[in-house]
Amino acid sequence: MTAGLSPVDLLVFGPHPDDIEIGIGATVAKHAALGYRVGLCDLTAGEMSSNGTVEERLAEAEAARVVLGASWRTNLRLPDRAIGSDRRQVRTVVELVRSIRPRVVALPYWSDRHPDHVAASDLLTESVFTAGLRRYTAAGDAWKPEWTCYYFINDSTTPSFVIDVSDHYEVKRRALACHASQFRPAASDAVPTRLTSARFQQLVESRDAQFGAQAGVAFAEGVVVRQPVVRRDLLPEARR
Repeated sequence: MTAGLSPVDLLVFGPHPDDIEIGIGATVAKHAALGYRVGLCDLTAGEMSSNGTVEERLAEAEAARVVLGASWRTNLRLPDRAIGSDRRQVRTVVELVRSIRPRVVALPYWSDRHPDHVAASDLLTESVFTAGLRRYTAAGDAWKPEWTCYYFINDSTTPSFVIDVSDHYEVKRRALACHASQFRPAASDAVPTRLTSARFQQLVESRDAQFGAQAGVAFAEGVVVRQPVVRRDLLPEARR
C-alpha cells in the first residue's frame, strides 16, 4: 500500500473515495497550488455504496486527485462498513504514517451522521497517536505529525478556524464532478440516494458559503483542532 509513496507536508484521510472532496477538497487544492506536497488516503473503496462499482470509484478518485493537484492518492482497502473492527487496521495506518512522515494530518470530524465517518475518525485518531510511540511494533520509525486537524463531511459545528478557499472553489466543484457514480449515476440499476439529489451539492456549498460569509470571504472550509491555536498577538495578520 505504501510502496512508492513519497513524503508529504499534508496527509488527508477520507473514509470513502469522495469524502475528502466533500469536506476539504478546496483546501487540498489550495495547499497543492501553494507548492506543498499533499497525499490523499481513502480507507475503503466504498464497496457497500448503493451506486458505482469498486473499479469505477477507484478511477473516479484518481481523476479527482489529478484535478486537486495532490501528489498521490492511495486506498488502504479496509472493509467498508467495518472500519475499526479489526485491531490490525491500526497497524496498517501506523505504517502508512511512519512511511510518508507527514507534517500535518487532516482527519474526518468525530461527530457525523454516517457511522463510517465516526469510526474512521476514531481509528485514525488512535493510529496517528500510536505512530509516534517508539515501542509500538510496526514497520518504520516512530513519527509524530506536527499537527492533527479535523474537517467536516456531513455534520458541522463551530470550527476552530476556517481556510479561505474562494480562489480554489471551482477546483473543488470539478473534483466532486469526477465522482459521477455517486452524484450522477448513469447505470441502469442506479438508485436514488442522498448523494444523487441536487440538494446535496447545494448543502455542501451552503455550508462552505456560510463559513465564508462569517469570515468575510466567498467560500471557506472549517477546521477543528483539539489544542489551542497560538497567535503572536491580538492584531490582525493583514495589518502587521
